[in-house]
Amino acid sequence: MGARIALLSNPRSTGNIAQLPRIRQYCADHPDLFHYEVDEVEQIGCAMKTIARIQPTILVINGGDGTVQAALTEVYNGGHFGDNPPPLAVLPSGKTNLIALDLGAEGDPIKALERLTEIASRDVAPHLVARQLIALSNGSDGEPPVIGMFLGGAGLADIMLYCRHKLYPTGMPNWLCHGLTAVAVAFQNISGLRGRFLPPAPSQMDIGLAANGKLSGKFSLLLVTTLDKLLLSSDLKGEGQGGLKMIAVDDRRFGLLRAFTAVLRGKLGKTKMDGVHVTELDEIRLEGGQSPVILDGEMFQPRDGHPITLRKARPLSFVKLAA
Repeated sequence: MGARIALLSNPRSTGNIAQLPRIRQYCADHPDLFHYEVDEVEQIGCAMKTIARIQPTILVINGGDGTVQAALTEVYNGGHFGDNPPPLAVLPSGKTNLIALDLGAEGDPIKALERLTEIASRDVAPHLVARQLIALSNGSDGEPPVIGMFLGGAGLADIMLYCRHKLYPTGMPNWLCHGLTAVAVAFQNISGLRGRFLPPAPSQMDIGLAANGKLSGKFSLLLVTTLDKLLLSSDLKGEGQGGLKMIAVDDRRFGLLRAFTAVLRGKLGKTKMDGVHVTELDEIRLEGGQSPVILDGEMFQPRDGHPITLRKARPLSFVKLAA
């Protein structure tokens, strides 16, 4: 019998440093599970060629959001599986795990593997969900798009980089780093103060909304996603229609606080709010701004004359562990 599950691991992912020995042992105890480890993200293409020969029932990705993004891009662009790639699953590892969280994979990665092993031995279909994807192009001729599910830009990108470069290196637990970042952002948004120990002020940016015109200004938050879990609402609706959900919050005092309050009340996108823009589109263009945008943990920098373009990409099937 061939492998029901192919597991692609990135040992360099932070969450794997402690968990990988247990994962290796689990794989050794389950001969129907094929484990492929890569040392560099650039090796994922070669890994996919090998995995495609095995024709697994489920392809599991074990790494942070950057590893998941690279794997999605290779599955989408590489053509290794023809027109029928296997459904994907994501183990909870790495620093952020936004994609794993959206798919119901939380806590111990071994428990998630056990659940996936059980699912693969039966009928997978009841556990499959289609997830819309974001295709990011940065204007480079001939370069295939990068595929992901969550993009942060403007002030949000600065906040993510602040957490990554200022707090992660201290060795504090992830939850504490995220909590301190939230406190810093809340203090900054309420007080209007800036300082060397706080995230920098966002720069000017143009957000092209196809036929809907564009937004220009400084934004404390720009979020484009296909994920439901992150938005705390599976029925988020704003102006427009499309596969990409976008939230942009003008850089003004109390703007983020008002937007977050609307999320908690389930009102975001359902009631118009001054300075809070919610829409759904099939294409979004990002121009200007000195801050990069971050797609699933990886940075991309807009260049003069070469805007970053986000388009709706065809969906892929994923295995959802939670109901």
